[in-house]
Amino acid sequence: MIKIKRIYESLGDDDGYRILVDRLWPRGLSKESAHIDVWMKEVAPSADLRKWFCHDAEKWDEFTKLYTKELTDNKQLLLDIKKLEKEHKTVTLLYGTKDTEHNQAQVLLKVLEKL
Repeated sequence: MIKIKRIYESLGDDDGYRILVDRLWPRGLSKESAHIDVWMKEVAPSADLRKWFCHDAEKWDEFTKLYTKELTDNKQLLLDIKKLEKEHKTVTLLYGTKDTEHNQAQVLLKVLEKL
């Protein structure tokens, strides 16, 4: 099972293996309090795409299309996450933004579900 969660939410017993999927470290959070198992910066949107999107909901559809292309062009990263899911049973993709509907973890989860 792969699920998503905002990194500022409390650590849950059912989180399983926790992967931070942001390119930048979340503000105001220490590495100890984040309780992550791995930080996969490479799976996050490219710097150019992240800056262009800037969490603008009006750009969501185009962002989704562009980010999906980035992900499918780097399929090994997706396979690595799927392997972690098999090993740990549960993987939680962590993101920092306040917008729970328009963020890269939502797109990443959908792409992973299609694999």
